[in-house]
Amino acid sequence: MKNIPKMIAVSILVAIASLINLELLESNFVVSAGVIFLVIFLYYFEDISPIPFGIISGTMVFLLRLAVHQIMFGNVNAQVVDSYMPEIIFYAVYAIFFMLFLENNRKNNLGFVFIVFIISDFASNLFELFVRYIILGDTHLLEVIPTLLVVSVIRSSVVWMVLTALYYYNLMLTKKEHEDRYKRLLLLTSQLKTEMYWIEKNMVNLEKLMGQSNELYENINDNLGRDKWADKTFIITEDIKEIKKYNSLVIRGIKDITEKELKDSGMEYKDIISILSEMMKIEAKSCNKNIVYEFDSGNNFYTSKHYYLISVLRNLILNSMDSIRKSEKNGKISVIHQEDEQQHIFKVTDNGSGIEEEYEDKIFTPGFSTKISNETGVVCRGIGLSIVHYIVEEQFNGEIELNSKSGIGTTVVFRVPKKSI
Repeated sequence: MKNIPKMIAVSILVAIASLINLELLESNFVVSAGVIFLVIFLYYFEDISPIPFGIISGTMVFLLRLAVHQIMFGNVNAQVVDSYMPEIIFYAVYAIFFMLFLENNRKNNLGFVFIVFIISDFASNLFELFVRYIILGDTHLLEVIPTLLVVSVIRSSVVWMVLTALYYYNLMLTKKEHEDRYKRLLLLTSQLKTEMYWIEKNMVNLEKLMGQSNELYENINDNLGRDKWADKTFIITEDIKEIKKYNSLVIRGIKDITEKELKDSGMEYKDIISILSEMMKIEAKSCNKNIVYEFDSGNNFYTSKHYYLISVLRNLILNSMDSIRKSEKNGKISVIHQEDEQQHIFKVTDNGSGIEEEYEDKIFTPGFSTKISNETGVVCRGIGLSIVHYIVEEQFNGEIELNSKSGIGTTVVFRVPKKSI
């Protein structure tokens, strides 16, 4: 069972909240605020197993009630134990209803959630009521059933309002975060534009240098102007030094910009997948391709190398997209994450055109490409998979393999040590 310390900690909070309670009529039946905290924790902590959490919370409530009774009245007898013990049933049953109706299913539909809360609350109270009736034989308990329905509506309304408030608060925080990132992106873009100016200037200098080199080559080949060969060689060498200096400044400038402006220290994998999912769906729509995406994020993890991981996955997905023709009606790309004790395993699979066997050994080579634009006839740059290969092996200390069959599809698997990512 995972996250037992966390489960126990939040169960203690539920038990403390249960001390805020109301005793109904002349019976020993008590309604408390503990379930409000139980539901909120169940809703937000997806890594907590509902049923064990419900049982532990109910047990904590039971033990705390006994402790308070001991402090206030000085003794705990069998009748007191029988009176408090059925509360464990309430919390356990509520957790079961939550798991059946809401776990990973329609949790974002707050209207549906509200109805489920009412049903779960009322049904759990009925179960507890039945157990109390069996144990205590108290006929007064049946009189509180109509009141329980009202309590269920009120208590579920409180939970619903809290969750709604938290939902809109998170939306506000997300909006502000997106605005801040957008501002940083604008600043980053403007700074990169400046660096691009120097890159363009270097391109002009390189063209001049190529002209001078060709002229020197022709003079040497034709044995013309021998006395000027040394001077021209010196000039070309100095120009190369200048271009190298400019390139060093540009690289340093880009590094400074990205390190200062991209201040995100890291990101959770589920957020990376969320971003990629939206990005790729938009990309497929813009290319007029009918592609179904399957993203299985597996166990979530945090990484400080999120930009590298996004780059790898994005390039692999784009490569898969390119292999699926516009005419295909059943294009599918799946991105699956698994793990073992030592490493993360990522698998990107498509049902595209595949790769010819003769090209598989060259596919990660810089500049190699089999893609040609049908509109322009221009061969693609062929740097995407070489970047993927570099990042996986050099930045992640991992390994990558490709399995492809022409006309059937391609699967790329890369494995990364957990300590590297």
